[in-house]
Amino acid sequence: MTKKLFLSTVMLGAVICLFNSCSVSLISATIPPELKTINIQYFENTAPLVINTLSQDFTEALKNRIRTQTNLSIVRGGEADAMMSGAITGYSYAPISVQATNNNTAPIAGASRLTITVSVKFTYKKLSFDESFTKSKDFTGDISSQEQQLIQDINKQLTDDIFNKAFNNW
Repeated sequence: MTKKLFLSTVMLGAVICLFNSCSVSLISATIPPELKTINIQYFENTAPLVINTLSQDFTEALKNRIRTQTNLSIVRGGEADAMMSGAITGYSYAPISVQATNNNTAPIAGASRLTITVSVKFTYKKLSFDESFTKSKDFTGDISSQEQQLIQDINKQLTDDIFNKAFNNW
């Protein structure tokens, strides 16, 4: 009995050590070794509805995504190996469901959707694209109290899509 307990303990310890020494990476970017620098230009807001901080917020979110998920250096000017540029071309919110009201009062929005579209041009010798990316987030109530959080959430979705298109298609 003691020998079985000892062997069980040793096996359990070995399994724990094995799993502790393993690492799993969720970053699946496949960047060629010769790609070391990228120039990410400021994404100007050309949408019909302009939010003052959207350009800065989006550009910084994209830079942060690349900075934290790759070993690329973000540089200014034409000396970069790759370049990413573009503009925010759409910003809108619209009702997606209608809530009935009493008597002769007009119906109101039960839920709404905020949509942001970004046009991105990525240039690198082995892969280039010029594409629009659109993401939305649904919300209820007044947008003013939720707008910044909605923008953050959509920026994350957009930067994920742009990052995957640029760095996971090799």
